[in-house]
Amino acid sequence: MRYLIVSDIHGSLPALDKVLAFYDEKQCDMLCILGDILNYGPRNGLPEGLDPKGIAERLNARADRIVAVRGNCDSEVDQMLLDFPVLADYALLVDRGRRFFLTHGHVYSESNMPKGRPEVFMYGHTHLWKLEKTEDGTVVCNTGSITFPKGGNPPTFALLDDQVLSIYHLDGTLLKSLSL
Repeated sequence: MRYLIVSDIHGSLPALDKVLAFYDEKQCDMLCILGDILNYGPRNGLPEGLDPKGIAERLNARADRIVAVRGNCDSEVDQMLLDFPVLADYALLVDRGRRFFLTHGHVYSESNMPKGRPEVFMYGHTHLWKLEKTEDGTVVCNTGSITFPKGGNPPTFALLDDQVLSIYHLDGTLLKSLSL
């Protein structure tokens, strides 16, 4: 299966549309959203193309192919607009026998890893993309943010295709890949 993983959309419809175009072009099977979907958050400015209702419409049309977790800016009100669950702090995904732990990053993080040691730990929240293998063999992937990247980083998302996990710039440029 081919998974597109994105975090920290923060209500920007133009950014989401670029991700969904990539999703369609690559013929992805599932969209994994690591939180902060509709709300831009009080610490951020207003994103370009702020349109929570438009985002809900785009995502609801694909609800049967979405796995999502709650970010620190997501709430029960957001869940009322979305046709797929978004209020869990994490989701476990198993692909080809590998365990992927999907979370936003405000509850579980690199400094507060879940028990059970997943092979792949995926999160967002910091808006700083990262893709590396730790000394103990765990793959750590932060998808960054497509709307509010920080630290001089570009807007980014991830793609899991077969046994390769990659970080992409929002314009579709490959930034880094790691074989699992």
